[in-house]
Amino acid sequence: MNPAVKITAFTTALAASFGAAYGIGLTVGPESGTTSPSSHTGSSAPHTGDGPADPPAGGLQISEGGYTLDLRTPRVEADRRSELRFAVLDRAGRPVTSFQREHDKELHLILASRDLGTYRHLHPTRAADGTWSTPVKLPAAGDYRVFADFTPAGRNAAGLTLGADLAVSGHYKAKELPKPAPTAEADGYTVSLNGALRPGLPEHITFTVRKDGRPVTGLQPHLGAYGHLVALRAGDLAYLHVHPDGEPGDGSTEPGPDVSFTATAPSAATYRLFLEFKHGGTVRTAAFTTPSGAEAGTPRPEDPSGHGDRPTDQHEDAPSDGHGGGTPGGHESGGSGH
Repeated sequence: MNPAVKITAFTTALAASFGAAYGIGLTVGPESGTTSPSSHTGSSAPHTGDGPADPPAGGLQISEGGYTLDLRTPRVEADRRSELRFAVLDRAGRPVTSFQREHDKELHLILASRDLGTYRHLHPTRAADGTWSTPVKLPAAGDYRVFADFTPAGRNAAGLTLGADLAVSGHYKAKELPKPAPTAEADGYTVSLNGALRPGLPEHITFTVRKDGRPVTGLQPHLGAYGHLVALRAGDLAYLHVHPDGEPGDGSTEPGPDVSFTATAPSAATYRLFLEFKHGGTVRTAAFTTPSGAEAGTPRPEDPSGHGDRPTDQHEDAPSDGHGGGTPGGHESGGSGH
């Protein structure tokens, strides 16, 4: 076996793990890897047997498709306001300054702690030179993953999700992943989850929003829809970004209490789902832990109240401006996405 073949076999065997995927992104780059774990164009999970190939998952590589996430703030301190700065570089190492605007934004920036106890959806601003920036304050120390979810400008351009590690210094105490539960609390709202993820197959999942026991029928558009869903796979934080079935103004989608999605799990695993919804002018996030595969089924509550966990999940907005400090945006995989 010649050296090139040996290297290819080695990287392919390790591509299912987060550390290897991240290392490949750093050292191999977007042109030489044998797998392409993207929420649109590849899969990070191993494929075995005679069944269909695993659906794509993104965020495991720092470079893909000729683009690189250049995280210029690789570390911050816990519980202290900092400015997070980054750029998306093209093949020549130049900052990209032109993106497709989808669902009101050019780029979604997601932060999640490796234990999935903290989640942030940030809206950075872009300077004319292609540098993005946003204020951030993270409550706990530890290892975090930064996801940049975007579609470059250009005809037939594919959407990408690039990922990079962020170190947050301070006293660290790892959290256990919350147990599966059918409901979650979010700032006085109760959200229930109906349906389950299945690996390799599209499944409908529906969230129902209630407040004080009454269905919420006045959800407001958020990023061009009545709900926004991010799913992260426990273990490697493989990223799925799913938008709901239907959209405001299409003549059939009601503004609550139900928000439905079509999602495909890339593999049998446990996932953390972060549902963002807007009501009364405020965006709130409800988080769920759900399995897929043989263990998937109707989640059972961890406590008698059935309220599930109350994570430190949050959606944050930064001021938007024009091209010189442009507004961000994003794309989705699965559901009604590309």
